Amino acid sequence: MSKWGKPWWRAFPPYAPFTTRNEYVMLLTMTKKSAKPAAKKPAAKAAPKKAAAEGSNKVAKTQLVEMVADKTGLTKKQSEEAVSTMLDCIVGAIKGGQSVGLPGLGTLSVKATAARTGVRPGTSEKIQIPAGKKVAFKVASTLKGNL
Repeated sequence: MSKWGKPWWRAFPPYAPFTTRNEYVMLLTMTKKSAKPAAKKPAAKAAPKKAAAEGSNKVAKTQLVEMVADKTGLTKKQSEEAVSTMLDCIVGAIKGGQSVGLPGLGTLSVKATAARTGVRPGTSEKIQIPAGKKVAFKVASTLKGNL
């Protein structure tokens, strides 16, 4: 309560006819809709996306392709084919249950998970989680030492 004997926001004219602040906010949201349809935005160019990706810590596939092209002297198309083929081979080996060793980087392998009992967060109901498989990555000791 304020010195006027009512909530502070009720003392000022824009809110005066309303019993709650929420009623006023609802009225504003209903009346602010434009009569004109929203103008379509022009199609986004690739350059802003590329600039946004460079600012992040993640290296995208296109950036890998550019790195391979720069270091090997291959064209970007050839580099893209090489990177895609390598990734397809790695994924195929992991799907087949094999481990993939990448020297200086680490080892990707498939681990079996056992069936277990879990708890559903919303209801605290006990549920049975089935057995499955997951991909594990073990960092190479040379990379660990260099970080």
